[in-house]
Amino acid sequence: GFDVREGPEVEWDYYNFTALNHPPGHPARMLQDTFYFSPDVLLRTHTSPMQVRAMEEQAPPIYIVVPGKTYRRDHDATHTPMFHQIEGLAVDEDLTLADLQGVLLSFARAIFGDEREVRLRPHYFPFTEPSVEVDVSCFACGGTGTLADGSRDNLCKGSGWIEILGAGMVDPNVLGFVSGNGYDAEKVQGFAFGMGIERIAMLKHSVPDLRLFFDNDARFLAQFGS
Repeated sequence: GFDVREGPEVEWDYYNFTALNHPPGHPARMLQDTFYFSPDVLLRTHTSPMQVRAMEEQAPPIYIVVPGKTYRRDHDATHTPMFHQIEGLAVDEDLTLADLQGVLLSFARAIFGDEREVRLRPHYFPFTEPSVEVDVSCFACGGTGTLADGSRDNLCKGSGWIEILGAGMVDPNVLGFVSGNGYDAEKVQGFAFGMGIERIAMLKHSVPDLRLFFDNDARFLAQFGS
């Protein structure tokens, strides 16, 4: 199983960017995306800094999930300045992309139904290589792209798939920052995944606007009571 870890919301640039293979000048470092207190201190933009912190504290093997608040300078129907993410990290001997796919398939079926399938598409993230975006077969149309009345399914835009998260195999450069604690990229491999919790809830419950989760409207919140 996976242990649950928590990390600081006020974070060092080193853990948020440098040790996650974000070189100087990377777009994710731009001021309009990140809340900085000083050049070296910021509000974390993702839960991924705990990958490095956890590996500094614990030698492999390691299996963790990290829920928490994250912050970015965005505010519209699908973005808020504060949102929740959950991060997953596994590092052990002989882990492969197939192991990652199996974990994600189990997650997708637990959240969206036993008949769901997952699809991995090539993507780019600085701290994983290879990197993938993960789609789940659409739960509105059953993966066909069309609804029962023959009309185009707008939820998946007719593709039959819905993007839910990003993932990949841990980049050896990231392991290099913690190689002194047993993370030799020649001996261990890892995978990581991360998702926005509100996005998963929006998809599962057909919520049209992310900001509704934070508006304190009792009528909206009452739908999710026991």
